[in-house]
Amino acid sequence: MNNLNISKDEPIFPISTAAKLLKISVHTMRMYEREGLIIPFQKESKQRLYSKTDIERIECIRNAINESKISINGIKMMYSLVPCWEIINCTVKNRKICSAYNQHSEPCWKSKHPNTICVDKKCRECEVYNSFGNCSSIKEKIKSLTRIKNN
Repeated sequence: MNNLNISKDEPIFPISTAAKLLKISVHTMRMYEREGLIIPFQKESKQRLYSKTDIERIECIRNAINESKISINGIKMMYSLVPCWEIINCTVKNRKICSAYNQHSEPCWKSKHPNTICVDKKCRECEVYNSFGNCSSIKEKIKSLTRIKNN
């Protein structure tokens, strides 16, 4: 089984299997989705599928909640502070009308993006969402953005 060449980003786990791997309930998985912490892949039939990368993201969220005692609203606020506008090179015009740029309660992938550069983007495939998939990648992405500004 370990010899299977399946990408970490390939959505292969149904929600029930992902929940078992994480030792949480399907209800909890759905709550994380409702809260905007995760974006599962959805087939046309609306069945949710998760990748290994999604599992890592949820493990990071679970660690933040259980070990660091950060609430779901706290995690959402941290994600909302991610400078998405820097990552995707938003124009000043786009920033002025972008709810993700102008609020601090939800991650950008939870915001509506009418009339902006993100209007046609699929958030699950967006660099912003994917750059912050696990705990170490969050810190590294922020460091890289800081290095770019300081050079």
